[in-house]
Amino acid sequence: MTYRVCFVCTGNICRSPMAESVFRARVEEAGLADRVEVDSAGTGGWHEGDPADPRTVAALEGHGYRSGHTARQFRASWFPALDLVIALDEGHLRALRLLAPTREDAEKVRLLRSYDPAADGLDVPDPYYGGTDDFEECLEMVEAASEGLLAAVRESVEERAV
Repeated sequence: MTYRVCFVCTGNICRSPMAESVFRARVEEAGLADRVEVDSAGTGGWHEGDPADPRTVAALEGHGYRSGHTARQFRASWFPALDLVIALDEGHLRALRLLAPTREDAEKVRLLRSYDPAADGLDVPDPYYGGTDDFEECLEMVEAASEGLLAAVRESVEERAV
């Protein structure tokens, strides 16, 4: 049974596609690609059909990640098929929990940085209105949280296998 994770930010062109690419790489490195599916979406549909922001692509590719992406909006109807919905900031967390059709679905929503024990806050700041340094900082935060997230996902996948 496939374990499904969806990263969600505002427009699905900066933070969530970055998190999707980084986490997919971690899943592949861990040998879990056949058991874990990773994707992303935005709380709004402003950028639906657009590629990732060029600055996101540059940051990802500059660190050896793949970056093919098409933006889409998160739908409440997706909740039953997802195991974990990862919000990039508190605003996304609130919006997603309100969108969740059931309490069980709302409990699937977590903040990415909650998986980073060294995090000095739980939001991944939106780099959209910033420069290259903001995208690099965003990538650092995503990478730092991805290790803890991978450990949690691995544990859930292994529990299912028992």
